[in-house]
Amino acid sequence: MKDVSFGQLYPVDSIIHRMDPRAKLLITIAYIVMLFFVDSFIVYGIIAVLLLIVILISRVPPLKVLSSVKAIIFLLVFTFTLTVVFNQGQGEAAELERFGWYAHWGIFTVCGSGLILGGKLVCRLLLLVLGPTMLTFTTTPVALTDAIESLLTPLKWIKVPVHAFAMIMSIALSLIPGLMEETQKIMNAQKARGAAFDHGNIFKRAAALLPVLIPLFVSSFKRSDDLADAMDSRCYRGAKGRTKMKVLKFRLKDYLAMLLTIALFFFILVLFYNWWGWPWVGLVTLA
Repeated sequence: MKDVSFGQLYPVDSIIHRMDPRAKLLITIAYIVMLFFVDSFIVYGIIAVLLLIVILISRVPPLKVLSSVKAIIFLLVFTFTLTVVFNQGQGEAAELERFGWYAHWGIFTVCGSGLILGGKLVCRLLLLVLGPTMLTFTTTPVALTDAIESLLTPLKWIKVPVHAFAMIMSIALSLIPGLMEETQKIMNAQKARGAAFDHGNIFKRAAALLPVLIPLFVSSFKRSDDLADAMDSRCYRGAKGRTKMKVLKFRLKDYLAMLLTIALFFFILVLFYNWWGWPWVGLVTLA
């Protein structure tokens, strides 16, 4: 539970922390979308190096960022294994010609193409987790709320409750660390009473979680009631008539960061579609 990084701000002073939250949110969305157009280990390496540079500039410890990967290790291993053993590749003859080996046992197959595809999927999942984690490490939930509300302002013209949606997102992000800590406390208390969460098959482990889920739900509803009372005591009545203590404003560094992201996105699209038929594109995408 301690490995969950979403909603946790790392409070240091850096140029990444001082960026406009709208710019960081747009860059993160573009980053997530561009990863689905990448099909080369070289390009994954370029993105990983750029992400490492951002981490170093933000002054967030790299090991703390990497700790967020612990929560998806099982997913990475499971995805890689299924991709490798159920991928038939390009056929036995083509695989033998390209890689010099091909293994097949019943419905299971291990070939070079399967290993490459599994490796690319693992790289994509890793980068998909690390990128948004940097957004929450460098941006407060309140700033994210303001960014979402500002970016969705045009939807107010069709009567969409933008402020309510942004407030829900902010509260959810801010409560994640608290809920994880509460879950860990409940699990420790149940272990002290003799509960076993690490023994037996998957059904027994799921049944053992029932004494954790019930008090967790009760605690969550109590937190919700307390939060509602706190908002009522401060006369919160939605977005009407509210002003901002910090007015969002794009600065030069925000425009430069977005331009660099657009340039990288365009470069990846060129590699993916190769509109002009450049021969060097094939050399990059083959790796």
